[in-house]
Amino acid sequence: MQKLTLTNKNIVVIGMGLTGLSCVRFLLAKGANVIAMDSRNELTLKLDIPLILGELQVARLIQADLIVLSPGVDLYTPAIQKAVEAGVHVIGDIELFAQFNRAPVIAITGSNGKSTVTHLVVDMCKAAGKKVLMGGNIGVPALDLLEQEADLVVLELSSFQLETTYSLMPLAATVLNITEDHLDRHGDLSAYQRIKLSIYQSCQFKVYNRDDPLSYPDRLKVSLSYGLSPSNSGFSWDNENACILFDGKTFLDSKSCLLVGAHNMLNIQAAAALAKVFGIDDHSIRQGAQQFGGLPHRCQTVSMFNNVRWINDSKATNVGATLAAINGLVTNLEGKLILIAGGEGKGADFSVLKDCLTQFVGLVITLGKDGDKIAVLHSNNVKVQTIEEAVLVAAKHSQSGDIVLLSPACASLDMFVSYQQRGDCFAQAVQELTA
Repeated sequence: MQKLTLTNKNIVVIGMGLTGLSCVRFLLAKGANVIAMDSRNELTLKLDIPLILGELQVARLIQADLIVLSPGVDLYTPAIQKAVEAGVHVIGDIELFAQFNRAPVIAITGSNGKSTVTHLVVDMCKAAGKKVLMGGNIGVPALDLLEQEADLVVLELSSFQLETTYSLMPLAATVLNITEDHLDRHGDLSAYQRIKLSIYQSCQFKVYNRDDPLSYPDRLKVSLSYGLSPSNSGFSWDNENACILFDGKTFLDSKSCLLVGAHNMLNIQAAAALAKVFGIDDHSIRQGAQQFGGLPHRCQTVSMFNNVRWINDSKATNVGATLAAINGLVTNLEGKLILIAGGEGKGADFSVLKDCLTQFVGLVITLGKDGDKIAVLHSNNVKVQTIEEAVLVAAKHSQSGDIVLLSPACASLDMFVSYQQRGDCFAQAVQELTA
């Protein structure tokens, strides 16, 4: 796709969240004629451009020179597809960014671990004295980064963003893993996988997860690999000595890191590989890994009350994330693992949890819309109505050395405003145990 000409073009931006608003600002600055649309019937926004609320107006869409779609809006909405059939090009904010960006980009996607790896890469590069910008699916919309000078831009990208991106051309990219997620939007795992793998398109350095065949680039010519499996090349894991290896030699002792769990050792490897192909020295990579303490709601220890570790992993909104959390924690488990799970399942197949729950989890506490689908997978289960009740039940059944893990394997919107609110409610309930 050739570089876009935006001046005096008639452009419709659909979706007035943070990303949509960043698109409006950018397009107006480029001299475009912009109309905003949002499927919600009421918004408190005050814009200096036409704002159309409610049902998308096909007549307006098919008259546009370009449609810019926010990631939360389904590309296959009938009104948008009618515009596509009429020849209107549809892109997202990342494609707009790609058209005007001049800085090197490291692009990160995957079903789980994106935010942790993104932050790790940034910290490793900053430790080397680089000026690094971070955005995309995390924090700052990508378009808001364009006016800032940087040695590197690190982008976390969702499948929704990649679906409308064609010309990013990252310096380095990785697909961390692929497990069932957003199938209510993408239809099936194959379609979801295809969208994720598109991140490797026109990528200079392909960095991939050796242990996840679904995440392999289509053409397996890669620059560097990582994984928990043994390997004499790339990054790997020495389970006996609990350290990360590079080309078969000790690279980083996990005991020197604040992050815990096998999945986080994999996250560190992925970040280290991306930083390495960018040219960051090993000392800075190690320093960044050792100083990073993790993100809220992602396997975050919120209490050690009575020698019971309470972990908030509310960001685990799919089955793969919960499997990763459980498998990562059992290596350090002294007692039993109590799992709190459930919520809006987004059409996922929970049966793949069964073996893991049977082998590693002593008690499953379930709640939410699809909690019953998880409860039936374990013979020792308790069903509750609220997160506060779940914490009380977990406290009753736990003893010294146990871990209580909130890792829902589900979205939160059936009971909470966001996964953050769910995690905060869990942490507050745990704190009240000591009050």
